[in-house]
Amino acid sequence: MSAAPPAAAVGSGKELANPPTDGISNLRFSNHSDHLLVSSWDKTVRLYDADANVLKGEFVHAGAVLDCCFHDDSSGFSAGADHTVRRLVFGSAKEDLLGRHDAPVRCVEYSYAAGQVITGSWDKTIKCWDPRGVSGPERTLVGTYAQPERVYSLSLVGNRLVVATAGRHVNIYDLRNMSQPEQKRDSSLKYQTRCVRCFPNGTGYALSSVEGRVSMEFFDLSESAQSKKIGVVRPCCLLRSLKFVCRELRYAFKCHRKSEAGRDTVHPVNAIAFHPIYGTFATGGCDGFVNVWDGINKKRLYQYSKYASSIAALSFSKDGHLLAVASSYTYEEGEKSHEPDAIFIRSVNEVEVKPKPKALAAP
Repeated sequence: MSAAPPAAAVGSGKELANPPTDGISNLRFSNHSDHLLVSSWDKTVRLYDADANVLKGEFVHAGAVLDCCFHDDSSGFSAGADHTVRRLVFGSAKEDLLGRHDAPVRCVEYSYAAGQVITGSWDKTIKCWDPRGVSGPERTLVGTYAQPERVYSLSLVGNRLVVATAGRHVNIYDLRNMSQPEQKRDSSLKYQTRCVRCFPNGTGYALSSVEGRVSMEFFDLSESAQSKKIGVVRPCCLLRSLKFVCRELRYAFKCHRKSEAGRDTVHPVNAIAFHPIYGTFATGGCDGFVNVWDGINKKRLYQYSKYASSIAALSFSKDGHLLAVASSYTYEEGEKSHEPDAIFIRSVNEVEVKPKPKALAAP
């Protein structure tokens, strides 16, 4: 994507008090307020009021917590390295065991459309759970669905579920019929997947990898449908000049790279977060930068000043006015001294995330 002029240093944002003490695995804003749920390798799930900078509650698990998501404004679910899936109710400090996998649980999502919790594990399965099942874990399990490899990332939009696994596999499901995937794909990127996130409008998903690239994929692969969504028809010459890979109007772009003396330093892209109003998206990489992109017009809108450590996770608030940034070393260079883990809350200006209108060609 084309780069915007470098942004002036505007600071990192407001740093939250009482952050996790080990690597931050994920963070998520509530769909109803400015509450922020954070999971960590320090075995905790924490609930913050991000706007007030207050820690409202904390649950301690037996092992590292690899993911978390909200159920409602004061309860959520966790995915544990101890193979467990848990429901956490912060108001009453109540914790329920929904169930288990046979290996660490890497991902958890709650589907408001289906009323189910979806988990993905390194045991090469997806499981769906009914959180209303209060008679024990055997009552909450709705189904188990084998995957080709270990699950690395999940994303939901409406009734669509996208599952990204090791081996660069991508399975796309309809939650109303989980008997088999609607589509089975391979990532268009050459190396290991880090994150997948669905477009807010439900037409596709963005997928990032360890190679400093992001691919934009569409559920409907017909040429006419994709032409309408992207707004162009096979502009291959233009795309090559912008370093795009054009594959039937699916495209990928380079990011989170630094070129010095003719050599590229490539950083993994750990996080993707879509703006809920404008549909633009932020990416966070091991280079410590957060970039904001316009996927339709194929350009970078903004780059925030560099953070002290890797960007492990990102999340926009429900109205898009806040961006939570997890600055947390992800051990891409192995054991070494690093800055303390921190969470920053940025106030988002419209100019940073609103797509810029295309300039009209001169008559």
